[in-house]
Amino acid sequence: MSGLLRRHRDFRLLWCGETAGKFGAAVTTVAMPLAAVSTLHASTFAVGLLSACGWLPWLLIGLPVGVWVDRTRRRPLMLGAAGLSLVLFAAVPVLARYGGLSLGLLIAVALLAGAAAVVFQTAYSAYLPTLLAPADQAEGNAKLHGSASAAQIAGQGAGGFLAQLAGAVNALSAQAATFLVSLLCLLRIRHREPRPDPRDRAARTLFADIAEGLRLVTGDVWFRTLTLFGAASNLALMGYQSIAAVFLVREAGLSPGAVGGLLALASTGGIAGAFLARRAADRFGTARAMLLCELGLSGTALLIPLATHGAGILLYVAGSFGVSAGVVGGNSLNAGFRQRYCPPALLGRLIAGSSFLNYGTLPLGALLGGALGSALGLRTAMWIMTAGVPLAALILLFSPVGAVRDLPVRRTGEEEEGPGARGPDPEGRDGAAARH
Repeated sequence: MSGLLRRHRDFRLLWCGETAGKFGAAVTTVAMPLAAVSTLHASTFAVGLLSACGWLPWLLIGLPVGVWVDRTRRRPLMLGAAGLSLVLFAAVPVLARYGGLSLGLLIAVALLAGAAAVVFQTAYSAYLPTLLAPADQAEGNAKLHGSASAAQIAGQGAGGFLAQLAGAVNALSAQAATFLVSLLCLLRIRHREPRPDPRDRAARTLFADIAEGLRLVTGDVWFRTLTLFGAASNLALMGYQSIAAVFLVREAGLSPGAVGGLLALASTGGIAGAFLARRAADRFGTARAMLLCELGLSGTALLIPLATHGAGILLYVAGSFGVSAGVVGGNSLNAGFRQRYCPPALLGRLIAGSSFLNYGTLPLGALLGGALGSALGLRTAMWIMTAGVPLAALILLFSPVGAVRDLPVRRTGEEEEGPGARGPDPEGRDGAAARH
C-alpha cells in the first residue's frame, strides 16, 4: 500500500469495508440469477424481475433518503444498512435448508437488500468528502473505483465457483460474510461527523428539501446532462446484464462455474478503465476523457450478442471488457466532478436526486430485457439492449460536454465557472453494473 491508504487509517478502513461489500455484491449478481434458474427453474422474465427488484427501491425511497442523509450523520446510516443486509443474506441459505426457498422469498430479499443499498450508497457518497481533504479526494475516488473493479472480478469468479461447488443458494452466504467485514470496518472508523444543525431541519419540510435536490439536478445544465445520459445508459446496461447469465448458459452452453469465470475475466476492464480515466483526464481534459470512456470504450457492447459456443465466447469477453472499462472510467470522472462542483450541504440530495433518475431506469431495463428475451429470444434481446449503450452516449456528444475540453470545477449559487475552466486538480475519480 502507498499514499493515501498508508497514511490515512480511517480511509483505509472505509476502503476495506467498501471493497468487501463490492466483492459480495459481485458474488450475488452471479449467484442470485443462477439460484433462480438452476434451483427454482425460473423463466427468463422471472430472472429479469428478480434483477429489477434489487433496483426498484431507488424509485420508491431514493428521494426521501437523500434528504435524510443531508439531515443526519452518515456513518450510523451506513452501519444500519450493512447490518440489515448481513441479516438478509445470512437468512437465505438457512431458509432454503428447511424448504422455505421460493421465488417470492428471493424477490423479498432483493427488495429489502436494495432498500439497504439505497441508504448505504447515498450516505457513503456524501460521507467520503467529509472524511478526506479536498486534495486527497481524487486519489481516494481512484482507489475506491479501482478496488471495486478488482473486487467485482474476484467476486464474479468466486460466485460461479461457489455456485458450482456448493450450490447457488449457499453461494449467497459469501455476501453475508462480506457485510460482516464492512460492518466491522465501519465500527472502527474514528472520524466523527459534526451533527447537522437542527434549526436547518426544523425550518424546511421533507418535500421542500426533495424539491431543492431535484431542482439542482434538473436546473443545472451539467447535472442535467449527466443524469439524462446515466438514465438512458442504465436502461440499456441493465437490459442486457439482467439476462446475461441466462444467455451464457442457454445460448453459449456454459456451466455455472464457467459463467462466473467468464464474467470475472470480462470485468478486468474496470481496472483498466479506472487507470485510463485519470491519465486521459490529465492529457485530454476531463470532458474529452469522459467521451472516450462512455462513447469509445462502451461501444464495444455490440460485440456481446455475437458470442457463440467455443472460441466465439471471446467476443463476449471483448465486448464486456470494453463496457466495464467505459463504465468504471466514466463513473470515476463523474464522481470527482460532483464532489468538486456541488455545494457540500446539497451533496446528499444531489446524489439521491440523480440516483432516483439514473437508477430508476434499472428495474425498467431489467424488466425490458426479461420481456424481450421471453418474447423475441435471448440473442435478439441482447442485440436490442446492447445497441442502446453507444446510442445513450450520443447524449453526451451533442451536449455541452461534447463542446469543451474540461468539465467545470466549482459552482457558486446558480453561477458556474466557464466550461473551459480547470482547477489545480483536474482528475475525476462503483463495479460496473451502472452509471452513477
